[in-house]
Amino acid sequence: MSVLKKMLAFLCVISISYLSIQCKNNNKKQESVMPQEKTNLVTISKEEFGKTPDSVSIERYTLKNEKGMEVSIMTYGGIITSLKVPNKDNKIEDVVLGFDSLSGYTNPSYVNACPFFGALIGRYGNRIAKGEFSLDGTEYKLATNDGPNHLHGGVKGFDKVVWNAAETQTDSTASLVLTYLSKDMEEGYPGNLKTKVTYTLNNNNELQVVYDATTDKKTIVNLTQHSYFNLSGNFSKPILDNEVTINADKFVPVDATLISTGELKDVANTPFDFRTAKTIGKDIEDDNEQLKRGKGFDHCWVLNNQNEGMRFAASVYEPTSGRLLEVYTDEPGIQLYTGNFLDGTLPSKQGGTYGHRTGLCLETEHYPDSPNQKDFPSVVLNPGEKYETKTTFKFSVK
Repeated sequence: MSVLKKMLAFLCVISISYLSIQCKNNNKKQESVMPQEKTNLVTISKEEFGKTPDSVSIERYTLKNEKGMEVSIMTYGGIITSLKVPNKDNKIEDVVLGFDSLSGYTNPSYVNACPFFGALIGRYGNRIAKGEFSLDGTEYKLATNDGPNHLHGGVKGFDKVVWNAAETQTDSTASLVLTYLSKDMEEGYPGNLKTKVTYTLNNNNELQVVYDATTDKKTIVNLTQHSYFNLSGNFSKPILDNEVTINADKFVPVDATLISTGELKDVANTPFDFRTAKTIGKDIEDDNEQLKRGKGFDHCWVLNNQNEGMRFAASVYEPTSGRLLEVYTDEPGIQLYTGNFLDGTLPSKQGGTYGHRTGLCLETEHYPDSPNQKDFPSVVLNPGEKYETKTTFKFSVK
């Protein structure tokens, strides 16, 4: 073979090798720029949960994150029917009281026991004295469904209505958006109130609740969430060993009917001082008139730093499970209720019944009877304004 032919053959081999390498590189580049399939790390699913006594179908939605936390919410009452979070051994357990089926939430004998398990509360959370308030000289009369007073929105408050539901998702969150139109004079409240409540779960084991409302007539609004927590995961166990912290220097004393006296009292040197963590059981049986009136803790605390918006409000630590619940809110107050009226008559999801003080509530809110207390933060909503408030429940272990 001539020198020329050898050189041509050599160049041909080099060219083929170069083209082969370039082809592989191009394939790699194409592979690297191919879009990755997105996966939602927080999911939302839907199921039928039964029918109300008047044959309205109810759906239940379950939001679940990549850490195994999941929350189930139904369209009846916007009720959280279960909330499952890990303990210190990564065991996932339900930590909110409730019933196994829709019939438990609509059973008249259970409803009359007034537990409000897991429900959205409105139009007005907590009590209004004698079921009366006035706006611009007009007197409004509400149902007196708690002795002489109005409680949690009346006979058929937001906890007993059917909400419309929609789902939204991002790469790292899932939300259930609930809407309800409370018509003018429903339960005695003025104005057509368009209400939206959005439950959002993320991968930090945080459940955020955002409340929105608008009205076409001057009215009052005070929405909250009424879940009963038992962080042990054992609903037969009282919550007296739970360590509670509340970021508040004052609380709202009540009269014999649990209506605000109008005073804001210092917590210092009282059983109501939770500025540093202490167990619920430490002072709950003290010889204290306020404790006697509530049959335990059933009071609103005046949260500190009210001009700061979202901030730490309270926490609960359960020592056997290691679970920690932290509550953040932009509301001025928080109601700690220690299940004082649970008496063993309501059936538990785990079998048996819910005994005395086997669950606690942390209801972010305005103060009780605010419509009749001129010195309390206002709960009035005018046409053209937007009611908006947020609360986050964050779960962890320590």
